[in-house]
Amino acid sequence: MHTMILDVTPTIPAPLSRLPDFANNLFFSWHRPTRALFEVLDPQLWAQSRGNPKRLLRTVDQGRLNAAATEPALLARYREVAEAFDAYLQAPTLTNTPTIAYFCAEYGLTQSFPLYSGGLGVLAGDYCKAASDERLNFTAVGLLYGQGYFTQVVDSDGLQHAEYHDYDPRDLPIEPILGANNEWRSVTVRIAGRDVESRLWRCRVGRISIILLDANCPSNEPADRDITHRLYGGDESTRIRQEMLLGIGGVRALRALGLAPSVWHINEGHAAFLVLELLREHLRAGLDFAAAMEAVAVQCAFTTHTPVAAGHDAFGHELFARHFADFLRDLRDLGLPLSTVLGLGQAPGVTGMFNMTRLALAGTRHVNGVSRIHGQVSSQLCADHWPAIPAEENPVGYVTNGVHVPTFMHQIWAEFLDRTAGTDWRERLSDAEFWKRVERAPDREFWQAGQQVKADMIKCVRERLRREFVRKGQSAMQWRHVAKLLDPEHPDVLIIGFARRFATYKRAALLLKDRDRLARLVGDPVRPVVFLFAGKAHPADEPGKAVLREIKQLMLQPEFYGRIVFLEDYDIQLARWLVSGVDVWLNNPVAPLEASGTSGIKAAVNARLNLSVLDGWWAEAFDQENGWGIPPVDVVDPQRRDSLEAELLLDTIEEEVREIYYRRNANGVPDEWVRRCKRAMTSVIPHFNMRRTVADYARGVYLPAAASAARLLEHDFAGARALAAWKQRVRDAWPKVQLRGLGALPGDLPQSQRLQMRVAAQLGDLSPADVRVQFTARQLLPEKSFEPPALCSYGAASSAQLWRVELRPTGEQEADGAQVFALDAPAEGCGQYAIEVRAYPFHELLTHPLETGLMTWLPS
Repeated sequence: MHTMILDVTPTIPAPLSRLPDFANNLFFSWHRPTRALFEVLDPQLWAQSRGNPKRLLRTVDQGRLNAAATEPALLARYREVAEAFDAYLQAPTLTNTPTIAYFCAEYGLTQSFPLYSGGLGVLAGDYCKAASDERLNFTAVGLLYGQGYFTQVVDSDGLQHAEYHDYDPRDLPIEPILGANNEWRSVTVRIAGRDVESRLWRCRVGRISIILLDANCPSNEPADRDITHRLYGGDESTRIRQEMLLGIGGVRALRALGLAPSVWHINEGHAAFLVLELLREHLRAGLDFAAAMEAVAVQCAFTTHTPVAAGHDAFGHELFARHFADFLRDLRDLGLPLSTVLGLGQAPGVTGMFNMTRLALAGTRHVNGVSRIHGQVSSQLCADHWPAIPAEENPVGYVTNGVHVPTFMHQIWAEFLDRTAGTDWRERLSDAEFWKRVERAPDREFWQAGQQVKADMIKCVRERLRREFVRKGQSAMQWRHVAKLLDPEHPDVLIIGFARRFATYKRAALLLKDRDRLARLVGDPVRPVVFLFAGKAHPADEPGKAVLREIKQLMLQPEFYGRIVFLEDYDIQLARWLVSGVDVWLNNPVAPLEASGTSGIKAAVNARLNLSVLDGWWAEAFDQENGWGIPPVDVVDPQRRDSLEAELLLDTIEEEVREIYYRRNANGVPDEWVRRCKRAMTSVIPHFNMRRTVADYARGVYLPAAASAARLLEHDFAGARALAAWKQRVRDAWPKVQLRGLGALPGDLPQSQRLQMRVAAQLGDLSPADVRVQFTARQLLPEKSFEPPALCSYGAASSAQLWRVELRPTGEQEADGAQVFALDAPAEGCGQYAIEVRAYPFHELLTHPLETGLMTWLPS
């Protein structure tokens, strides 16, 4: 029996004619009045469609639409939404920003649009929304997956089952990109000997667009149509084809649409093949390889999100050569041999693998991690790309992540802020002084608002659990027993949430090590504690699935029944409920493996307290009063480390978290808890909102990259050619560059005297203009007092070298031809310093002064 689908679609009445426009722009995903307008049409259908306005408009009852078109109150709301929508979209793009192309493999924009698997995608979605808010000249590029990521079902034994569903493009906020003759625009990439066509779709996110490539075209072979079938699905062959489509096809898509980006932003290594496509373009334009690489790299930026070395994509040379056969033949005809191409993806000490991170490092001049700690970790992981440069000074910087506050702040809190802080708070997200107003809000009113948000979360979670139990044929009694402490009428139970991808380094089951102690904690009859867990393990991640199974099985044991609850199929909607409604957001990764983590930011935005290992963003945000920070234990044995950190977490919950939560004043308000919640909101929002993050990228990456590119690309790439030739000359000459001291270096220096030294530099074929000779000093005593780190390394003063002075060429030469450099400078503050004198190549066209990776030192 073959069942077919018949769609009977309603007609939108004229008074509501713009509803399809509102549904086709993801402005609705963060503009609550727009979502409410759709929800009021049919609340039940809105819930069943998972908040999908396009699907709602295709399935809502015609009679309901006709009635809505005559309701004065609804029409008034409709007009208000239309005015807000138009005012937002009509604000002009900033004219002083470069044209930016942003590439990512996934985008988490809303729960009904399945282009994401986890944190990377949600971060990219938030980034696009903030780029729209900031009115950047910005276009994103991604892939349109027919099934997206998997739907998670967890059985009673704790086994995760991955289910996949095909999505109807008519239900997604996308539209085909059509040409002048109404034909569907497409691009072609030759992969493994076949032409693979990709149709182009546009997804509107406020003022900006995401261009999505879709290989599910009738002209393609079945295997090629499957390239964009699933996000992170299939084998290595599928992965390399997806990444070819994203990187190479993405560049061609923007070219086909007439876009000429000034800056290409590679968000994680999946899109790094765009470097090869840009390289091919420049070779075809007549540049030699070295100049072409300079022209590509100066326009490209790379953000890495993976602090684990094994987490960076790499493909075997045979697999790479097979899929790139025609592309490589084209490059060879342009003078570029296979060995040179493979060298772009070569990781030192690793043979036979083409590494995407290495390609991104070779093809970009701006590289950054996503938190201060992650920047340090990444600079160490990538240090051998600049082998002579101290890791802390190499070109890897950082921009700490943020979140899109309008998307993740609960509506009750938004209304609370309208009343107590002023309706302009949405435009003053980064104004730290403004946010101090929240601390002056009445404690009782603040507490009640938080409890309303919590009750709403509990209601939604109970309903989600009920549907799960019904779907699995379990009884209503079982559901009531599991949800017995989740009562929206009595939300006064301490709830701790843990929800994220179930990778093993995130240690979801860390607190389960001491089962007896945990049972006593959650089972306290007077001060109970409930843990809510949610998260997916990648279908191929067996250790991650084992952790999930352990938690699910524990949930069914009598002493934990109703006190440890696992919620299946973690998505953006469930995340929004949890981060807004739980009392404490728990995060206990193995440090320093949490690149940033943004779910805890979302919790703090909703005045929830973080209890987290000091890693990622929390190491920068924790101030002793806005939550709890657990310092990583520095031991070698992983088992002992886990046991000690689990004990620290449980101690904190028992001795502080629970005590403060249940300690109430005469009005039933936990005043110390409220004070900390206010502090969480006011300390995190102004510093960790996504508009601040986007502004940091604009100031620290996009504008400098565009300026550098203009210098290298003008006058038929004269700068790129000159810089490439200079670098080759420097690399050839550098082995002969040496420094020697002329006279003794000062061991003691009275503050009243000037620091003086002379150094002879043997430069070989280089001139003094080709190098910088530098004195650096790092203060040992007295130690500098701690200052909160900047949230972006670009433009920030270096903390590693506190005293740095250049020696100037004197024009003198020693008998052996060495050039003399001299220093005559006032002494810095008194103290003890570790000093060194070093030389490195310098050219005014360099993006980063140490990008050559070359340096030599004066012998100590």
